Amino acid sequence: MFVEKSQAEFKAGATAAYVPQRTLKTSISCTGVALHTGAKVTMTLRPAEPDTGIVFRRTDIAGRGAEIPARWDHVADSRLCTVIANADGVTVATIEHLMAALAGMGIDNVVVELNGPEVPVMDGSSAPFVFLIECAGVLAQAAPRKAIRVLKPVSRSNGQTVASFTPAHDGLTLDFEIDFAAKAIGRQREAFLLTPATFKAEIARARTFGMLEDIPRMREAGLGLGGSLDNAVVVNGDQILNEDGLRFDTEFVRHKILDAVGDLALAGHPIVGHYHGVRSSHAHNNVLLRALLNDPAAWTLEPLRPGVHAPAGSAAAEAEQRLSA
Repeated sequence: MFVEKSQAEFKAGATAAYVPQRTLKTSISCTGVALHTGAKVTMTLRPAEPDTGIVFRRTDIAGRGAEIPARWDHVADSRLCTVIANADGVTVATIEHLMAALAGMGIDNVVVELNGPEVPVMDGSSAPFVFLIECAGVLAQAAPRKAIRVLKPVSRSNGQTVASFTPAHDGLTLDFEIDFAAKAIGRQREAFLLTPATFKAEIARARTFGMLEDIPRMREAGLGLGGSLDNAVVVNGDQILNEDGLRFDTEFVRHKILDAVGDLALAGHPIVGHYHGVRSSHAHNNVLLRALLNDPAAWTLEPLRPGVHAPAGSAAAEAEQRLSA
């Protein structure tokens, strides 16, 4: 049975048996445009105490009602982005790219302050948020990191859309497949073991994307008002309309993996298991997460030990150890 150790024991070196929780060394801010409202928004990432998790705080709203925990059971909408809400009806939208960066870089505890209802889109990827995290620095905390270990297969499907979890030994592996009619996208598949090194190199820079034909409908619905070629890849049949082209040959499916990392981060802890998505969306990822966490026989919460988040001896594991130091 696991017994949490005291602050003194951790400071004396007891963290060697467990991976410590992590927060930022200092606060850091950025300003950008919100993808859907088109409004200018300022965001500040602040260090937080152990076991805080990721909490969003609307600075334009007074009182405790301005805080929203970033958890699966607070998801209020997931049609074109992930929106969380609290009991007072306060919302924050388009959290997935930031959540992916925090999860991908192994950050457990942060307060995210926003002066509006949506996270800035930046360049449409997680790379700017990874840059903020690296600039702020990472601080290991005197508390063990815990992970949700998948114990049995859990799957949800809707037509050709499928999302599933199966047990795995090492960390979280994400395997995603897409198939679009647009020739510029077509069929793509990628799979990655999630580590800070892999997330930064292979996933974080993949941008959100959309079809040119869908833009008028989105704007009529009051969505995508801040979208541009500066923060999204726009596809028209067999053409990529961005002058600089793609960042990866498989940028589209890599962005879907990025989205899945952000969606699954709403579990509140890292996941040890294998995720497979076929055309899965924000909504379907949340359905899968709810199915897992609402079944007590499907998972267990355990302290995360070195060599579990990334295979021991790998370059990814070495990078993980450097971040924890």
